[in-house]
Amino acid sequence: MKDTVTIVTGGAQGIGRAIAEFLADKGGDIAIFDIIDGDEVLNAITEKGRKAEFYHVDVSDFKAVEENVNNVVKKMGQINNLVNNAGITADKLLLRMKEEDWDRVIRVNLKSVFNCTRAVVRHMLKTGGSIVSISSIAGVMGNAGQSNYAASKAGLIGFTKSIAKEYGERGVRANVVAPGFINTKMTAILDDKYKEEMLKAIPLKRYGEPTEIAQVVYFLLSEYGGYITGEVINVNGGMYM
Repeated sequence: MKDTVTIVTGGAQGIGRAIAEFLADKGGDIAIFDIIDGDEVLNAITEKGRKAEFYHVDVSDFKAVEENVNNVVKKMGQINNLVNNAGITADKLLLRMKEEDWDRVIRVNLKSVFNCTRAVVRHMLKTGGSIVSISSIAGVMGNAGQSNYAASKAGLIGFTKSIAKEYGERGVRANVVAPGFINTKMTAILDDKYKEEMLKAIPLKRYGEPTEIAQVVYFLLSEYGGYITGEVINVNGGMYM
């Protein structure tokens, strides 16, 4: 990753922050796209001796994404990699789900991937590049109460496979990582009984850590994953096989 530039969406906390910091450990420079304050992750990256830039971007906004991707190129010189990590939940059973719950999750989780990928690919056509999008176990097996979230994460998989076929001959690779139950703020707020039930369904009998997702993302972005494209890598402790 030495001297490469990677955009990480939703990189100010959780899995996104773990990815940003891990890539910096491996010698990469990082551009964070997020709507929450990114001072902590910026400081962490610069302390590692790497360049870091923060862009306050709503990744569901097509024009804002395009403008800020261009800003990254102007400021940092290039874009080698993209990690589509930004995502939200608005969990409800289908008959209780409001239209805005559906629309908001699809917009942030799926439309953002279209926005960001479209914006960076044009910069990668001359140099090649690698794109990793963060899906979810819900996107490959479904989950009650998460029809909107599961649909967004499953859509992301189909989108990625299409992009891999469209631009592989131009040296652009696109892959998906589908995490299972990972220790983040998003999962910390879940009911304890629900978390206990999840643990029973995991053969490795533990929850995953954000760094374990970051390691797989690094593998796919780096030359180690140079002959991998259009794939979905499940990182879930065996919860889904």
